[in-house]
Amino acid sequence: MFHGGGGPGGGGGGGRLHGAMDADDEEILGKVYDSTVLSRMPRFMIGVKAWIVLGLAGSLLRIGAQAATPLVVGLTIDNFISTGDRGGLNLIILLLIGVALAMWAGQYLQTLFLAFAGQAVLLQMRGELFNHLHKLSMSFFDHNKVGKLMSRVQNDVNQLQEVLTMGIANILTSILLLLAIIVIMLFMNPRLALITLSVVPVLGLVLVIWQQFARKAFINVRRAIAEVNDQLQENISGVRVVQSLSREDVNVDHFDGVNRAHLDANITAARLQAVMMPAVQVMTGVAYGLLIIFGGQQVLSGAMGVGVLMAFLLYVQRFFDPVIELTMMYTQLQRAMASGSRIFEVLDLKPSIEDAPEAVELPPIKGEIKFNNVSFSYVPGIEVLHDIDLTVNPGETVAIVGRTGAGKSSLINLGARFYEATSGEISVDGHAVSSITQASLRRQIGLVPQDAFLFAGSIEENIRYGRLDATRDEIVDAAKAAGVHELVTHLEHGYDTAVGERGSNLSAGQRQLVCLARAILSDPPIMILDEATSNVDTNTERIMQASLRRLSEGRTCIIIAHRLSTVTSADRIVALESGRIVESGNHQELLDKKGLYFQMFETLSALEPD
Repeated sequence: MFHGGGGPGGGGGGGRLHGAMDADDEEILGKVYDSTVLSRMPRFMIGVKAWIVLGLAGSLLRIGAQAATPLVVGLTIDNFISTGDRGGLNLIILLLIGVALAMWAGQYLQTLFLAFAGQAVLLQMRGELFNHLHKLSMSFFDHNKVGKLMSRVQNDVNQLQEVLTMGIANILTSILLLLAIIVIMLFMNPRLALITLSVVPVLGLVLVIWQQFARKAFINVRRAIAEVNDQLQENISGVRVVQSLSREDVNVDHFDGVNRAHLDANITAARLQAVMMPAVQVMTGVAYGLLIIFGGQQVLSGAMGVGVLMAFLLYVQRFFDPVIELTMMYTQLQRAMASGSRIFEVLDLKPSIEDAPEAVELPPIKGEIKFNNVSFSYVPGIEVLHDIDLTVNPGETVAIVGRTGAGKSSLINLGARFYEATSGEISVDGHAVSSITQASLRRQIGLVPQDAFLFAGSIEENIRYGRLDATRDEIVDAAKAAGVHELVTHLEHGYDTAVGERGSNLSAGQRQLVCLARAILSDPPIMILDEATSNVDTNTERIMQASLRRLSEGRTCIIIAHRLSTVTSADRIVALESGRIVESGNHQELLDKKGLYFQMFETLSALEPD
């Protein structure tokens, strides 16, 4: 919606999110451990504690099975194979099958129940974000892009949910498995364990150095794909303009540059990943070498059995897998903590307009609206409305006119309390809007905006949107009152016709008539049309004018229009200039004054068709 006098996008806000969100905040990595984020997560997990416990129990079972397998193999070699005990071997086979089944059961429990818990957390958190966003004031949405808000609800919630369920479980599993392996190796042969594990500090240093380069590379990949997506979205949305200006070749070249930057970023990241695995394999090979040299000597001297050496080899193989997993989780944890911080940043936002603690429900009204010395600023210190004194009487049709930027839409937005007046008072039937609940006020106001927005669904669902208990007959009556019924009946599926995304299956005029029917169905005592005819054809405008004449009977109507032919029959016309009321009267009175309205009428009459 356009706002005169600079509009809401000019600045303001009370914080990073209340103003414009940082364009690069998706690439910010947080702490590995953020107590502020984690301390607020338990309330989302209250209903899934049993699933988390079962999932962690499965993790412990899997760890026990993984840690036990090499030990069983080593004992088998030293106690049964070397002695030729076939009966003992049969028992060991059964034991190994049991260990394998325990590992499978543990993996199943961990994957299943932690997935349940994760999806439940995702459901609750996303629902709370969706609910909270609907409570925020219009000024918040003026300063923040839809894509960024969707990223909060989708990407950030997903990122945090994955880490808080499967991620943390994998981290705990990896740490416990490492500890179990170290303890068992030390128990079996302390000297050989220390020799074998001497490569770990070197590997740790390699991983720390690698992580510094990898972090930057992975951030560059995210930035590059974000740029690709932005370019793709912009060019698809603006394809009509692109083709009309023959910009295809230029845009293709520009996209090719962005796309190649994404390729380069991925190649750099791939090179770093390619370095990581060989480095780990080298350290694993060194550990094997130390184990063979020193362990072999102990076997040859009779100080240690072959089974212990085999068990050590298997433990070394298992040791480095969780080390790699923990390394890869490092950046994911940072990203999750940053996502959590952004999520709670949104949830902590307070609406700039809130109902007063003592606010009451607005009773059924007659429709009087009074502006008493009202001034308003989107940006502190820059007023777009100055000392407005205006009374709209019950049942009166008042048209508000003025050049672009005069403050017309700002005035009606204050009346519906989408924004708060900087000074002065606005009242409805003698009730100050600040003393009544916003919901009860808006239930008695029907708004038809300039941008006719239709939701996915059928025509009937869109008309019923504001009154879910409406019957088909009431919907048809509203459509007739809006002048859209005949159009609907000529469609193949009538009122069940799907309107497409944002009403793409309908023309601009048809969408506007459906929006008008939606407002009529609510039967509000106050009806506001904000430039509702600016994007419609002449025929649709005539239909809307006829509908408005019927609608104006018994209700208050406020009409904003650039096409002055729409407002000539209004009871009163109020002309705004630079945020001030400069004249008021009916059509003929204002023409006789030869002021602003006369100038606009003469200019537009020359441009508008007869």
